[in-house]
Amino acid sequence: MFHYIVRRTFTSILVLFGISILVFSVIHLVPGDVTMTILGRQNVTAEKVAELRQRLGLNDPLYVQYVRYLNNALHGDLGTSIKTSLPVAAAITSQMPSTFILSMAALLVALSVGGVLGMLAALNHGSWLDTLVMTLSVSGLSVPTFWMGLLLILLFSVRLGLFPSISIGSTPKDLFLPALTLGLPEGAVVARMVRASMLDVLSREYITTARAKGLPDRLVILKHALRNALIPVVTFFGLQMAYLLSGATIVETMFARQGIGRLAVQSIYNRDYPLVQGVVLVTALIYVVINTFTDITYVFLNPKIRLK
Repeated sequence: MFHYIVRRTFTSILVLFGISILVFSVIHLVPGDVTMTILGRQNVTAEKVAELRQRLGLNDPLYVQYVRYLNNALHGDLGTSIKTSLPVAAAITSQMPSTFILSMAALLVALSVGGVLGMLAALNHGSWLDTLVMTLSVSGLSVPTFWMGLLLILLFSVRLGLFPSISIGSTPKDLFLPALTLGLPEGAVVARMVRASMLDVLSREYITTARAKGLPDRLVILKHALRNALIPVVTFFGLQMAYLLSGATIVETMFARQGIGRLAVQSIYNRDYPLVQGVVLVTALIYVVINTFTDITYVFLNPKIRLK
């Protein structure tokens, strides 16, 4: 077990090292001179270009620039925004709580809706309810996120007037539509996963034995079947949490909601490359850390796995 944790942690560090190289390369992969891209081509003097190159450290060799970038990143310094002249780390930190709250709300929607529907489909296998749940799950996976958001805005905001189409706060009313837009497609995945896992567990011998002992169906399902059926969902929980944190860009843009996803879009529009680098690096870090933690947790939860 200990060796697996060390090996998995070391692998994650290597992944982060590779990501840092890719993120660092962003500013050097821009076609042409990045200073011209930032300053534009009107009223640009050689002095302004030289000053910007000196400020960005672009006159140094690439390996020197990378070592400096990596050292600064390890100390929490992700550079300075070209647009606002504020620290990139501060800009990301100020937007992270909004994205985190939205992701948690969306995850709650996915697990609650998907878990209930998946369990109902498994317990009524082959019935019309099972067919309906599977049809809804396929539809949820097929509908693009932006189209889902537009439909929800049209129904709940325009027609019914129940919820605002612009999410500027963290109250349940403000979070309802963005969380539903982000969580329903993931809920469709949860429903299919819970259904398949429940059907597999319900066919096991220990479930038959528990029923033969005269235990009530409710106790058999809640204590024996559901507990074991949720083990694969743990992996999904961790992976989707990382995905939701990093994949809220469309939803935050649609609902004009502050967050790290919308910050990334704005930094791209503004050609604020240090901010783009910072957002990508932090997002990748979150994804890798949660993924690693999920893998380690899964080993502890599943006693059938024996790793040396």
